[in-house]
Amino acid sequence: MRRLIVSTLVALDGVVEDPGGMAGSERGGWANPYFNEEAVERSIEHLQGCDYFLCGRRTYEMFSQAWPSATGPYAKALNEIPKLVASRTLDEPLTWNAWLLETDDPLAELETIKREDGRDIIMYGSVSLMAALFARGLVDQLDLLVCPVVVGAGQQLFGSGTPTIPMELAAQTSLTTGVAVLSYRPINSGA
Repeated sequence: MRRLIVSTLVALDGVVEDPGGMAGSERGGWANPYFNEEAVERSIEHLQGCDYFLCGRRTYEMFSQAWPSATGPYAKALNEIPKLVASRTLDEPLTWNAWLLETDDPLAELETIKREDGRDIIMYGSVSLMAALFARGLVDQLDLLVCPVVVGAGQQLFGSGTPTIPMELAAQTSLTTGVAVLSYRPINSGA
């Protein structure tokens, strides 16, 4: 049975919006100074330990435009991993080694894929998709890469109205850039 790992970059003030600057927001790119060789190696290792990369429509659209022409070991790992895209508005065929989950109920198809034998599924970003995954009880692990910066404005990791989600700290480490890597598991998760 596969686990679903949600991994996201977050600022000290809870901002998750546009950490890499690909969306072109006014304060975007705030996480770039922390993505050093150590972070790259960690990211590659995590991608290579998974069978699928899950993303929502917006993340898919941004990443599928930016990453196919990128070079280097991280770009290679990200480009090679098969992508699952949860969207009710996109149509097949997709590019970038990606395919749509069932459009009527993408999370039902994801549940089926999770029950199969295989390696984990990893997801970056996609705050609205993350909320839907938590609501459905599909998240097995939440990895927060907390960057030592206050962004001051932008979309928050969890918005108002988010239900209570009890979690336990599963692991913690820090990177040389000062990024705290905190891994949490929902207490109701079977992982």
